[in-house]
Amino acid sequence: RTYRVFPLSITMVVRIRLQRFGKKHRPIYRIVAADSRSPRDGKFLERLGTYNPIPNKGGIKEVSMNEERIRYWYSVGAQPSDRVAFLMGQAGILPKRPVPHRPQRSLPKAQRREQSYSTTAFNPSLALQASFV
Repeated sequence: RTYRVFPLSITMVVRIRLQRFGKKHRPIYRIVAADSRSPRDGKFLERLGTYNPIPNKGGIKEVSMNEERIRYWYSVGAQPSDRVAFLMGQAGILPKRPVPHRPQRSLPKAQRREQSYSTTAFNPSLALQASFV
């Protein structure tokens, strides 16, 4: 007889992510620590803060975070989602993530078009030649 031995401790990947609440077109998010396999608005382990992406009259997007608990979850291996990592970088809890170098995206669309037209000049040797009989 052979027996399978399973480890007694099961590890799960914890993510610090956003849970969506609010009305249609008026979102508000909770920042939560949740098992990575649970659905976006499903069960979570702990509520860590809130984020309102709609700016108020002063043009400020409101974020409130429990910094102590976020540092705890981060220290035990929780992985923040991209947006939460950005928010924590803005708050100074984590180091800011580097911005990817995308020079074309930094230009306005009209300038991108002008630049692409100027670099792709007409080359007669590459033109398709048709012969008519």
